[in-house]
Amino acid sequence: MAVNVLNSERAVQMSIFVVRAFIKPRQDFTTNGAFMDKLDQLEKELIARLDIHEKAIVYVLGELKRLMEPPPLAVLKRQPIGFRREEK
Repeated sequence: MAVNVLNSERAVQMSIFVVRAFIKPRQDFTTNGAFMDKLDQLEKELIARLDIHEKAIVYVLGELKRLMEPPPLAVLKRQPIGFRREEK
């Protein structure tokens, strides 16, 4: 992200903008019940007649569902940014 390289208010704003751009579609998909119903219906139809291609599609659908779930929030210990020189 830009904020890791640039130390400016604009870089922080842009980093927040990028994160929100990825969160918004996931929220739209999870709140749209029709989309989730259609995804479940498609998955059931494909499971009913599995062959090599359908297995791949079912796998992709499962991964899409997994990606739409919000990741668990973890508290990370932040390391200071920059170079350190060892002093003798």
